[in-house]
Amino acid sequence: MWITVVYALPEKQILEQLELADGSTARQAIELSRILEIHPEVDLKINKIGVFSKVIKLDAVVYDGDRIEIYRTLPKKSRSPYAKEKKKIATPLKNDGN
Repeated sequence: MWITVVYALPEKQILEQLELADGSTARQAIELSRILEIHPEVDLKINKIGVFSKVIKLDAVVYDGDRIEIYRTLPKKSRSPYAKEKKKIATPLKNDGN
């Protein structure tokens, strides 16, 4: 079976296409991709992974055509400035009892 392992950086996207045996896990695919060697900042104890944007566990079996994605953890200050605005809007108004 053929799968793709993806790790996206701000400036580029790394795509590794691999042929695996049926019954292989996401961890095996990531290790065979060599992304962990090329990008030592990836820590599978911290970084989440997924298949087509759905978070999965490392021991999940992958299937032909799957796209395994390694997600980066973003520092809070790099998150969307709109998140603060949403929080302000979502804050309930105080009821003064009148």
